[in-house]
Amino acid sequence: MTNATNVLGTPLAPCCTSPMTGFYRDGCCNTGAGDMGVHVVCAQMTPEFLAFTKAQGNDLSTPVPAFQFPGLKPGDHWCLCAPRWQEALEAGVAPPVILDATHASAVEHVSLVDLKSYAL
Repeated sequence: MTNATNVLGTPLAPCCTSPMTGFYRDGCCNTGAGDMGVHVVCAQMTPEFLAFTKAQGNDLSTPVPAFQFPGLKPGDHWCLCAPRWQEALEAGVAPPVILDATHASAVEHVSLVDLKSYAL
């Protein structure tokens, strides 16, 4: 994981540590064999995306204290599942992307052109 690269071909930058994000909760959108959701797109949350993902059954805005999850609010950065970001894109509610913190493997699921068009 320490040698991971981003979609720009440079070292993967951290996405967010407050709240702590990433499949491995290391602040980065690292991935591995156990990451079935492919949590590799670092995105900035928007009200529209949070409402969309909640409607899809993944409520990211409600705190879950048992898992030390504070709930996300607009402006927070979070490692999203690449397929969910693609769904949001198709629904017209894709959140902005932080390219230097988006894992290179994201392009196996979403277009680099689309990611770049949503870059912060």
